Amino acid sequence: MDLHDSEDRLQLFPEENTRMKKEVVQAEMANESRGAGDGKAQRDLQEEVDELVHLYGLEDDHELGDEFVDEHMPRTAVSEYPPYVMKRRDPAREQRDWRLSGETAEAEDLGFGGWGSAGQCQDLREAYRYTHGRASEEYECYVIPEEEDEEEAADVFCVTCKTPIRAFQKVFDEHKEHEVIPLSEALESAKDEIHKNMYKLEKQIIEMENFANHLEEVFITVEENFGKQEQNFESHYNEILETLAQKYEEKIQALGEKKKEKLEALYGQLVSCGENLDTCKELMETIEEMCHEEKVDFIKDAVAMADRLGKFLKAKTDVEISAQPEFEDQTLDFSDVEQLMGSINTIPAPSAPVINPQAPNSATGSSVRVCWSLYSDDTVESYQLSYQPVQDSSPGKDQTAFTVTVKETYCSVTNLVPNTQYEFWVTAHNRAGPSPSSEHAVYMTAPSPPIIKTKEIRSCEEAVLICWESGNLNPVDSYTVELTQAESPEASGVTESVVGIPTCESLVQLQPGQSYIIYVRALNTGGPSVRSEPAAVHTIGSYFRLNKDTCHPWLIISEDGLTVVRSERRIPARELSSSDTRFTRCVAVMGNLIPVRGHHYWEVEVDEHLDYTVGVAFEDVTKQEDLGANCLSWCMRHTFASSRHKYEFLHNRTTPDIRITVPPKKIGILLDYENSKLSFFNVDLSQHLYTFSCQLHEFVYPCFSLENPGCLKVHNGISMPKHITFY
Repeated sequence: MDLHDSEDRLQLFPEENTRMKKEVVQAEMANESRGAGDGKAQRDLQEEVDELVHLYGLEDDHELGDEFVDEHMPRTAVSEYPPYVMKRRDPAREQRDWRLSGETAEAEDLGFGGWGSAGQCQDLREAYRYTHGRASEEYECYVIPEEEDEEEAADVFCVTCKTPIRAFQKVFDEHKEHEVIPLSEALESAKDEIHKNMYKLEKQIIEMENFANHLEEVFITVEENFGKQEQNFESHYNEILETLAQKYEEKIQALGEKKKEKLEALYGQLVSCGENLDTCKELMETIEEMCHEEKVDFIKDAVAMADRLGKFLKAKTDVEISAQPEFEDQTLDFSDVEQLMGSINTIPAPSAPVINPQAPNSATGSSVRVCWSLYSDDTVESYQLSYQPVQDSSPGKDQTAFTVTVKETYCSVTNLVPNTQYEFWVTAHNRAGPSPSSEHAVYMTAPSPPIIKTKEIRSCEEAVLICWESGNLNPVDSYTVELTQAESPEASGVTESVVGIPTCESLVQLQPGQSYIIYVRALNTGGPSVRSEPAAVHTIGSYFRLNKDTCHPWLIISEDGLTVVRSERRIPARELSSSDTRFTRCVAVMGNLIPVRGHHYWEVEVDEHLDYTVGVAFEDVTKQEDLGANCLSWCMRHTFASSRHKYEFLHNRTTPDIRITVPPKKIGILLDYENSKLSFFNVDLSQHLYTFSCQLHEFVYPCFSLENPGCLKVHNGISMPKHITFY
């Protein structure tokens, strides 16, 4: 068959592409006629064709020229057509033809399709794609395709078709008008969508599992409730049968007793009547016999018989029936049976409620909130909550139980004692009766608020030591200290809280130069108490009071705890007993300085004609010795005699030789833990008097002594004067 001349030749290209091909061929022929004299261009074109032939591996295929090149078309036009081969089907060569597709794409990229413009190349590519896969019955057109899966992977994603494609397909293929996104973005989006679906699926699985568990619980509950109903019916019917049998026995027994009573009465009358009848017959026979006797015998017997007849006739004979034959109607009382029948219903008595453990912060000082639960299928009309204080181990104390009726599954019980344990139990009620009682649960009321010991508060510029009383008979779990800055009247919020304090004392770190309002709460399992009464604290200088527990009996401490007075009246020395905490020889007292390291400053107002001693000492200083007479105290002592003032700075009975010309009326004392120094100053003159170098391995406390009647007044809680420096 002549593939070139036959009118039935297979049309491989669409009409517009065929017309374009002819236009390109004519243009090449015109170029060839214009450049016939140029042999170099001809040779270049021939080399290009040879290179294409070599590229496609068609050197041995001689049919290519005869089948492909038209007799009116120059051979140089071969390169203008897309790479295709028309031949008879040869399966042995099909594999090789498909292998050439990658090389064809490479040749196009290198520009070997040297005919026409880029637009013409694209049109011809569209033409041979159009013919891809079409052939006649005997002949087939093989277009050498590009190996998409092996050579070039998809790099974009068509959102419309929901499939990955290559970028050039967006420009030339059916995806031209479709929305595309980068493949990586599509991948991330697909992953996110899958993760969302997996999350939804997992959530649905959990919901289904929970639903299945709930169904199982409902199944078990329904089964248990129907079992209870069966038992309820059986017990009620057995009770009814027992009641009927009991009534039957009672009625039968009563009828038998009445029958016996009547028959016995009738039988007695019958016997009495028979006896009387026999007597009458005997008398008649006797009288008849007497009538046949002689007159003398008749008279004798007649007299006796007359007496006998008189007595017999005088005797009253009972001729009335004592027991009537009529029978009384026996009314049967079945009211209790009817009541039992009415109590049979389909609603069983509720199950025993489950009382919940006490929830945190569910109590106040006088109330607790008690909660419980019940089976969901149980019908309940009301609950009865009972409670009583937990009994102690003391025998013979019977606690009275209190009862509250509610309709909810919770109840707030009021009017209770603070910080006290109560045991609660609850029963559920409906028409069928009460449920069994729940287990007993112990609840506890919140504590009473603590009571701050305002007179024992000690502070310095960096901390405060606060003490309080519990305010509760029973111990509590812990305490909480709440602090509020009192910078302005509007400041009411809690700025700091110290929690978990086990004892009734706490050392709290603060900011210097501030004013605070302090509250204390007590806590137990029931919750926190309400706030205590507030206490004001100022972190301006060191604030302390004199310790009455260390005070010598000859001294009196003022109400504010800042003044010590020695009176004229003395207790005889023989009446003073030695003590480890109270001074007994040295007439002295110690101050409750806060145990915080740093620096502390206070002032003592003195009388220049008074013998006194001021300084510091360890807490375990010997109370039977004078201050400064041992290594546990550092003091300044003043003695006044013959209008002369003597000042000593004593430690372990030694003093430096120092002369003070102007007696101080107010002595400033600076305790410096950081430098282990104790300094004394004349406040009025801003004069430094002396400084000790101390070994302060423990905390020391202010001490004050009066050798003769008079007083010392302590000024503390004040800022350190500017002239005070650390020596």
